[in-house]
Amino acid sequence: MKQIPIALQMYTLRNELEKDFTGTLQKVAEIGYEGVELAGYGGLSAKELKKTLDQLELRVASSHIPLKDLRSDVSKVIHDQHELGSSFIVCPYLLPEERTEEHYVQLVDDLNSFGERCLQEGITLCYHNHEFELSTLSNGKTALDMILSETNPHWVKAEFDIYWLTYAGESPVDWLKRYQGRTPLVHLKDMTTDGERFFAELGAGGVDIVSVLDNGVHNDVDWWIVEQDESRIPPFDSVRMSLEYLRHNKI
Repeated sequence: MKQIPIALQMYTLRNELEKDFTGTLQKVAEIGYEGVELAGYGGLSAKELKKTLDQLELRVASSHIPLKDLRSDVSKVIHDQHELGSSFIVCPYLLPEERTEEHYVQLVDDLNSFGERCLQEGITLCYHNHEFELSTLSNGKTALDMILSETNPHWVKAEFDIYWLTYAGESPVDWLKRYQGRTPLVHLKDMTTDGERFFAELGAGGVDIVSVLDNGVHNDVDWWIVEQDESRIPPFDSVRMSLEYLRHNKI
């Protein structure tokens, strides 16, 4: 059976990266992650960062690239991915003022344009969701359904975040099944079962992670990506606990 590798979204360790970028990557490798999902290059060039990652035997699962960077110079973004050995670019977030029906229409056009260009260069473009894309639009669809149904499935894929889907009252497995073949990257997160619904280490909350993992091979998932936006314990302990949970449960 296909073994799906596990990466860490480096936003989880953003404070640690700010203090010691290379040292933080080294600790991620020592903990046992096979790859990283980048959210910035720590002031290094793509070539310099690739050299560091190679020394640590870490692969680049994907790169979160702000929409403004894609719009300003998509050629530079793609060039950097080739330098890094990354096959995936992820559009990670929309600003509050961009979460309108008018902006979603423009977003669809942009994703199609960037996605087609990326595919020509051997790169796959994905869209990462939060909870706000699960709001219903005037056409009766959620914004996430609109984004995925109106973009070309060959050009634009999804990076489903199972915490935010659950937070919005949705079933992550239902979304994986609905968009089978378009989910190469999946963000694995857990949620506390109290009223706060805070971010939790994998296995410590109430998100049905096992059912998501069971659908990985069927959905052609290329990478499981651990992310925890905030942690109540030291972040390195948090990401270690989540990896240990996956090692115990992913097969």
